[in-house]
Amino acid sequence: MLRPWPLEIQLDKKSDKALYLQIADAVIDAIKTGKLVSSNALPGSRQLAGLLSVNRNTIIEALDILTAEGWLVTIDRKGTFVTESLPEMIHKKENIPAVHNAVLDFKPHLIFDDGLPDSRLAPMNDLARAYREIFSRKSRWQIMGYSSELGNEAFRKSIAQMLNFKRGMSISPEQICITRGSQMAMYLASHCILEKGDFVLIENPGYKPAWETFENAGAKLLPVAVHPDGLDVDQVEAYLQKHQNIKAIYVTPHHQFPTTVTLSLKKRLKLIELSNHYGFTIIEDDYDNEFHFSQRPVMPVSSFTTLKNFIYIGTFSKIVAPALRIGYLASSHENIQKIGLHRKIIDVQGDNIMEEAVVNLINEGKIKRHLKKANLVYKAKRDYFESLLQRYLAAKITYTKPEGGLAFWIVPKAEVNVLSIHQKMTESGIQIMNPERFSHQEIISGFRLGYASLSEKQMEEGIKALSNLL
Repeated sequence: MLRPWPLEIQLDKKSDKALYLQIADAVIDAIKTGKLVSSNALPGSRQLAGLLSVNRNTIIEALDILTAEGWLVTIDRKGTFVTESLPEMIHKKENIPAVHNAVLDFKPHLIFDDGLPDSRLAPMNDLARAYREIFSRKSRWQIMGYSSELGNEAFRKSIAQMLNFKRGMSISPEQICITRGSQMAMYLASHCILEKGDFVLIENPGYKPAWETFENAGAKLLPVAVHPDGLDVDQVEAYLQKHQNIKAIYVTPHHQFPTTVTLSLKKRLKLIELSNHYGFTIIEDDYDNEFHFSQRPVMPVSSFTTLKNFIYIGTFSKIVAPALRIGYLASSHENIQKIGLHRKIIDVQGDNIMEEAVVNLINEGKIKRHLKKANLVYKAKRDYFESLLQRYLAAKITYTKPEGGLAFWIVPKAEVNVLSIHQKMTESGIQIMNPERFSHQEIISGFRLGYASLSEKQMEEGIKALSNLL
C-alpha cells in the first residue's frame, strides 16, 4: 500500500506559475529537505488529484517532469517512488559548507536531456482536433467500451503497414500489441519470455530502465561492451558458450543508447546466426528510428527473414510528444498471445480513443508531414551543435557525428572524473545525464548530450560550461 501524502502543498491558483510546476517544485523541495527520502512511495495520480483538488492531468504533468528530471522513478504495478540514486548532497545539509548551500536550491535553467524531441514542434492542435472528432463521430457506447487487450485494430493495421513498408519487416496486425509507451512494452516482453534465474545480455553502456525491467522479471544481467561498430558479438558468443540459460539480448542497434553508434551489417548477421543457433530472443528497441538525416534509416535486425526469435519495440512518444504514452511491440503469434494475457493483468486495454486519433493523423498524412518538418529542424540543430563542439571542445573530446537520433555522445580525451563534472555542471544550473544512469557497475567515461529541445543560445552556453571543466 502506498504511504499517505505527508506534505502540505499550498497552491496559488492566481500565480503566473502553472499548477503542475508548483506541485513539482513542492515535491523537489520536500526531497531536498529530507521530508521525502530515497525509495519513499507517492500516492497514485488520482489520489493526489483528490487531495490537492486539481485535475488528474495536472498531477500527471507534474509527475512526468519529476520523472524526466530524475527525482522520481515509476515501477510497473508498484507505483511511483523517490529515486534511489539521489546525490548525497541532497540529505546532508549539515555537512555541507555554507558556501555550497545554494546547491540545495538547485533548479536547472538548462537541461541536456537524453535525446527528447522538441515538444514545441508536436502537432498537438491536429491531435486535439482528431480526438474531438472521435467523440462527435461515434456513439458513446462505441468509444467507451472495452476493446482488445492488444490495442485498437485499425491502429495495429496501420503500425503493421508502416513496419512492412518503411522498415522492411513482414508483420501482420495480429503480431502487434499496442502499449502505454515503450517501457510497458519492455515489461510485457520481459515477463513473457523470462523466468527467475535466466540471463539477459545487455549493452554496456546502455539503457538502465530496460535493465531494471529484466531484473524485475527475475533475470540476471551480463554486460556486453560497445565498440564504434556496435556491441562486441565475440563477447556475446563467449557468454553463450559459458552459460546455458541465456534467454535474450537487449539491443538498440539503430542508434545505440547512449553512444549513438550503429550496429554494423556484419555484426547484425553474426548476432542473428547466434540467436538462431542458441535459441535466445533478440529484444530490439528501435526508440528513435524516425529521426535520421541520410537517405533512409538502417533496417531493423528484426527485418531479416532468417531471424527466428525477436521482439521489436517502438514508440510514438517521440514522434508526437513525450507525454503521449503510446508504444508498440511486434513478435511471433505465440509471443503476442502470451503478451496479451499479461497485458490483461496490468491493463485491460490501451487508450482506444487516443489510438484512433493517432490513426487519423497517420491516414491524413499529418504524421508524415510533421516528421519531414521535424527532421529538417533537427538536422540543422545537429549541425549547429557539432559546430559548437568544434569551436569549444575539439581538442578535448572525441565524437562521431550521428546520422540520426537527437543526441551526441562525447568522450573526454584526458582521464577525468565524469561524476565530478556532472556535479559541477549541476551546481552551475546546467543538467546533464549522470553517467551512472547508463553504466553497469564501473562508470563509463562519456556524456550523452541531447540537443533537440534546446535553442542555439542554450546549446552554446552548455557547451562552453562543459569546455571549462574538461
